[in-house]
Amino acid sequence: MKTHLIRAAIFCFVVAFLTGCATVPETGRSQLRLVSPQQEMQLGLSSFEKMKQETPISKDPAANALVQKVGQRIAAVANLPGAQWEFVVFDSKEANAFALPGGKVGIYTGILPITKDEAGLATVIGHEVAHAALHHGAERMSEAMAMQLGGQLLGTTVSAYNPQWEQVATTLYGLGSTLGRSLPHSRFQESEADRIGLRYMARAGYNPESAIGFWERFSAHSAKGGSAPWFLRTHPVDSTRIEQIRQWIPEAMQEYRAQGGQVISDPSGARGSDIISRPE
Repeated sequence: MKTHLIRAAIFCFVVAFLTGCATVPETGRSQLRLVSPQQEMQLGLSSFEKMKQETPISKDPAANALVQKVGQRIAAVANLPGAQWEFVVFDSKEANAFALPGGKVGIYTGILPITKDEAGLATVIGHEVAHAALHHGAERMSEAMAMQLGGQLLGTTVSAYNPQWEQVATTLYGLGSTLGRSLPHSRFQESEADRIGLRYMARAGYNPESAIGFWERFSAHSAKGGSAPWFLRTHPVDSTRIEQIRQWIPEAMQEYRAQGGQVISDPSGARGSDIISRPE
């Protein structure tokens, strides 16, 4: 009986992987997606509504107007069919932003002094819109489901041969899957969103070179607090992130120029405050 259960579990595990493969827009890489687009979007919509009820929304007209302007401009160049784009400014000192499936993006007021200008804000929103357009939320849920199934399969297999080792095996599996898959994959997704976010801001007419200035300011802000070791982080360390962005800027600049964008030098020479000129 136990042998049959193990075989059935293995069969389900294989079927899940074979039927859950999808292709990521923009990059073309293979992606595990066990959640349907409809389910993904519904989860995003319900979570965002709950967020709006629980977290104060900013009443600053200037901040709201700027986020709406930049958000809608970037959403217009993103590839997410059926998206219900919504950009909300939450009143929080936290220097952060987030995206939920279906096109829901939240910006905390705490990050606005770091974005500094319109191009800096476009860097943040481009990154968050990329998360949504690349279906990173569905992928993370699918990965978690697959790892849970793998843990159950391991537990059943070990228990069939020696029940005393089941707890040890599942504990080691949980630790290994977190350090060996979950966290590295999260960092990979963040880097992927950085890269595609540069393309989005370029297509929307924002100079992608401005992203360097934002991330340098964000790194300086982050340095004020403590940080976990790199292998325990869900995001790449700032120095790695900035170096990767430098490498991706040339491809984003091609898209920027293709849109007719050009940089008009700021008279003050202040870095990151370039004036963007783009035909409307």
